[in-house]
Amino acid sequence: MSQWRWSGGGTLASLCSTLNQDQPGRDGSMASVLLAPRRYVQGDGAVHQIGTHAARLGRRALLIGGGRALAACETAVADSLGAVGLSLHVERFAGECCDREIERLAAVGRQEQADLVIAAGGGKVIDTGKAVALALALPIVVVPTIAATDAPCSTVVVVYAENGIFDRYVQVPHNPDCVLVDTGVIARAPVRTLVAGMGDALSTFWEADTCARSGRTNPLTGSQAPLRTALALARLCYDTLLEYGVQAKRAAETGGVTPALDAIVEANTLLSGLGFESGGLAGAHAIHNGLTRLPACHDRLHGEKVAFGTLVQLVMEGRPDAQVREVLGFCRSVGLPVCLADLGLARASRADIRAVAEAATAPGESIHAAWFTVTPERVEAAVWAADALARGTA
Repeated sequence: MSQWRWSGGGTLASLCSTLNQDQPGRDGSMASVLLAPRRYVQGDGAVHQIGTHAARLGRRALLIGGGRALAACETAVADSLGAVGLSLHVERFAGECCDREIERLAAVGRQEQADLVIAAGGGKVIDTGKAVALALALPIVVVPTIAATDAPCSTVVVVYAENGIFDRYVQVPHNPDCVLVDTGVIARAPVRTLVAGMGDALSTFWEADTCARSGRTNPLTGSQAPLRTALALARLCYDTLLEYGVQAKRAAETGGVTPALDAIVEANTLLSGLGFESGGLAGAHAIHNGLTRLPACHDRLHGEKVAFGTLVQLVMEGRPDAQVREVLGFCRSVGLPVCLADLGLARASRADIRAVAEAATAPGESIHAAWFTVTPERVEAAVWAADALARGTA
């Protein structure tokens, strides 16, 4: 076992650790839990304030980021930290959140005697940073330079094999100490990443609603029932996407920060992050994990696969036609995938989709949060049905 791993590692079901699992009440029920970062900062130019927030946490920072992320924020981070007397070592992320990379970066942190981790970039580098902070028992500041996933605010680390296939979930003991989102940086990032973030956020309400209906334990909190606050945040996330998604995409195409873009960044990052973690995951993310088994869609972003997974979940659950078509229409309006061809899987075989379904229904997968028994056959049928629905309404 890798030295960095938290004992909560494994399938989603195994994430309940003694650290965040509540004791049953007198009637045997579990208390409800809301998880959130200690500090959330969002605004145009916010990265220039990072020194003020980081100084509360440490003096020797290890900054981890990919090439584009460092180009977008390294100078501002270095200047802001230097202004308050913090030292900085910068290490480039190799590209995959896998055991080898986590252990390499943790070794760098030890060598540099870092007492603070800063992770700048997208979901994979952020998750890697959370794992490195866990390995070194250090606080972490998360600086998303794209709004492509809801990873920044959560305790979840999604670990992949070096070839990009989903491996396991790991839950770190607490949410990030600070999440700092510069909307100006986000606005200048590739538009596709913002849209992918909407795809990830799209699943939040529907997965939380499934968990609330089933009453099954949320492995991330140990709760059987989400708080009304978590469900309200998930619903606000969905409503924000419908209201501002198209406007935000247009703003991002010009590189400008507008109220619509600001609202979508908040939805993709904060509302979705709090909503999924405290509301629960269900079918959409399990379908995503299954899709990683097919090399043909490895170039698709996380949120793009989750968006299609949301459609599959709704079809599998037998949701009303109006709800399915509302989600389908939203995906089309912002350019999210709605069928297998959109994911590069136009030639997917029955065996391919069967492999996706079997991976999505592995023991401990989030798809089993449903209020009914989920089988590979049921998932396989839903994938083909969702694909046919999208193609038939093009």
